[in-house]
Amino acid sequence: MDWMNLPMPARFDLSLYLVTDPEMTARRGLVETVAAAIGGGVTMVQLRHKGGSARLMVEAGRALQALLAPRGIALIVNDRVDIAHAIGAAGAHVGQDDLPPAAARALLGSRAIIGLSITREEELRTFDPAVVDYVGLGPIFPTGTKGDAAPALGETGFAALRRRLSCPVVAIGGLTAGNAGRALAAGADGIAVVSAICATEDPLAAARALRAAVDGARQAPARG
Repeated sequence: MDWMNLPMPARFDLSLYLVTDPEMTARRGLVETVAAAIGGGVTMVQLRHKGGSARLMVEAGRALQALLAPRGIALIVNDRVDIAHAIGAAGAHVGQDDLPPAAARALLGSRAIIGLSITREEELRTFDPAVVDYVGLGPIFPTGTKGDAAPALGETGFAALRRRLSCPVVAIGGLTAGNAGRALAAGADGIAVVSAICATEDPLAAARALRAAVDGARQAPARG
């Protein structure tokens, strides 16, 4: 298969953004977990494997790209811009200690999707709307998935930072079907989850519940 010529999504949808975890998906299998999740309504996938070897990430990325690209679902690679380029992924997501967004853009080109993590007010200066396509903002709620996670912003803190970002924003951190609506009410364009899908016995059902919560929040009348 010619990986570099797989169709690239014309747009991206942050509604339900799945961030993978190698340990949580090990029992079921990475591709199997993601396949079930997209069947339940996941709209975007990030390959995240901190500390994983380049070879392992390329193999996993190619398998996910073969699953997602024909369905028009964007595959984003966390941190490793070189691997995103090697497998022809839709783009890359970088954190504050990773390759700067402008450098990622230079390597991946104008069509790539570039995401940036922001966890607090001081990091807003790293956001350039001419370079960054979306921001992952959080944690909005307390989370145990990431050991070095920043303090939770809460809905008020999230909303205050979101108002200063002129791009789509996906909320991350401690999100469930029960609180997804609160994240959207605070200004999120979608939610990003790890354990809420990857750590469950039934990723399909978990994704369906999360997607229903997102869709339901969008349809709910605005409070006056």
